Amino acid sequence: MAIAEFARGGYNGTSTETIARGAGVSQPYLFRLFGDKSALYAQCVEQAFAETEAELRDAAAGRAGAAAIAAMGRRYRQLLADTTSTRFQLQMYAGALGDERHRQIARELKAKLFRFITSIEGVDAAMATDFLATGMLLNVLAALGFDFSDCSADRQELPAALAAWAHGVTRPAAGDRLPSASGHSTSG
Repeated sequence: MAIAEFARGGYNGTSTETIARGAGVSQPYLFRLFGDKSALYAQCVEQAFAETEAELRDAAAGRAGAAAIAAMGRRYRQLLADTTSTRFQLQMYAGALGDERHRQIARELKAKLFRFITSIEGVDAAMATDFLATGMLLNVLAALGFDFSDCSADRQELPAALAAWAHGVTRPAAGDRLPSASGHSTSG
């Protein structure tokens, strides 16, 4: 409930009264449980990262290297269907710009996620960086209404699908020539 409210209004735009009412508890009880709004928000950030890591861990189970990265990428695209989660992530990163405590929590949890990814056999820092960078791009694209159904689970299709989307093509047909990043046409 709190994550959904923070996803809608961000930290500063969300009242604890609204969260308490939505959860069916009193505001004093909410403060008894969490201490203050900042502690509640920190718990939401921790929960969001824990859920994402659990999903990625499950997807990567029994895989190594590029196969693990691909499986986690497929799972992450599925997670993007939860617009509340995506919205919360974007609010969290935006809010970290103005609040050192929230920035520190997000920084520690992002580092933990990076450590998990690089702990997978055959995944080095460059692969983990590419995976996380692509994930951030996907977050932004999801917020902009990018239709991921145009991409298969194969990450290699993302550049062509992004180019098609950017040029107003919703579903490129097989063999269509799409503009490349350089502006030249490429065979699809």
